[in-house]
Amino acid sequence: MIEGVIAIVGRPNVGKSTLFNRILEERRAIIFDEPGVTRDRIYGDCTWLSKNYRLIDTGGIQLKDAAFQKEINAQVEIAIDQAGVIIFLVDGVQGLTDDDRYIAKLLRKADKPVVLAVNKIDDLSKLNDIYEFYALGLGDPIAVSASHSIGVGDVLDKCVELLPDKKIDDYEGMIRFAIIGRPNVGKSSLTNALVGENRVIVSDIEGTTRDAIDTVFKVNGKQYVAIDTAGIRKRGKVIENIEKYSVLRAKAAIDRADVVLVVIDGERGIIEQDKHVAGLAHEALKGVIIVYNKWDLVKKDQNTMSEITKKIRDEFQYLDYAPIAFTSALENKRVNTLLPLIEEVYENVNRRITTSVLNEVIMDAQMSNPPKTHNGKRLKIYYASQVESAPCVIALFVNDPELLHFSYKRYIENKLREAFAFEGVPINIKAIKKEDR
Repeated sequence: MIEGVIAIVGRPNVGKSTLFNRILEERRAIIFDEPGVTRDRIYGDCTWLSKNYRLIDTGGIQLKDAAFQKEINAQVEIAIDQAGVIIFLVDGVQGLTDDDRYIAKLLRKADKPVVLAVNKIDDLSKLNDIYEFYALGLGDPIAVSASHSIGVGDVLDKCVELLPDKKIDDYEGMIRFAIIGRPNVGKSSLTNALVGENRVIVSDIEGTTRDAIDTVFKVNGKQYVAIDTAGIRKRGKVIENIEKYSVLRAKAAIDRADVVLVVIDGERGIIEQDKHVAGLAHEALKGVIIVYNKWDLVKKDQNTMSEITKKIRDEFQYLDYAPIAFTSALENKRVNTLLPLIEEVYENVNRRITTSVLNEVIMDAQMSNPPKTHNGKRLKIYYASQVESAPCVIALFVNDPELLHFSYKRYIENKLREAFAFEGVPINIKAIKKEDR
């Protein structure tokens, strides 16, 4: 569960992407010695001192009218708005600049906790270079070298200390579901149809819903929270557009949800962007329902539903566990099938299987189809345990985790689905060497 958001901001070419990559310990951002390369926001999920947070890399802010600068500044302002803590990175070699003063002014106006990090302090001889940055009025500067991993831990310690305390969940006991999809697939109309009143603006203009909107409602004595989100645009269309941040907001909505409704435009059919959107929910290990909306606009005969179901299964093979619903939100047709489905998937997400029953299924699976040998060795599963629900994590204690081939893991998953009600739920199977327990 994400417990906070940290954004890295600063003027161009001070090392923001290098710091981002250093913290994530992988190369996720483009690094190039030219201002303006990182035009789009890049994010990654991290853990520090047992705190789970989302890290955002941003384009450089500057005063002069450089290419894309207006769009970059707009994106950074949204990142600042999303963040709980901001790392303000400056260049200790180049020294204090007017752009640094301009950014400091923006940050004071934002009234968010700021960690001032002075980059490119590679050795003790450069330590005195940090003191001029006290003039920014943002507290004690921390000397770092992102390229050499000096001082990065000190920055993260301070960030975690300043992250706001996790808010108490006001929706305890309610079923929370997020509605995600590319723009103009009918997410807001679907929310309105489910809730039964027009609490969300509905428009045919793409991007009407800029932020996530929570709607609490009750049906048959049960309380639900519908989280509507901004449409997720194709990556190439948003590089210089603030709509890029709809992805960040959608991820935040997914984090808070128990079940995710992936909405597809039935009139237009499945496109590549739908797979990207659905992948966000799958990677988050949330319960998933695929909603094929605008069913009223689809030309159909008695075979259409089965044909489209097959196409969905072919296009979304990684979501073969997700149930499919066909709806017309605008005409409020078949929408009544969704809440029972949401409730069913919610129950499956939180399902716990006793260890004894689980092991009966695993042992039967091994006996029916023993693992094949690999380099003279054969996988042996000693026992299994469900170590988590929501998301479902099954630990297999084995002789050698390297021997658990993908195909056999898939076979075990299929056997678990045959035995237990896991429709709509991703199953995360982990192989653990028995002696490691």
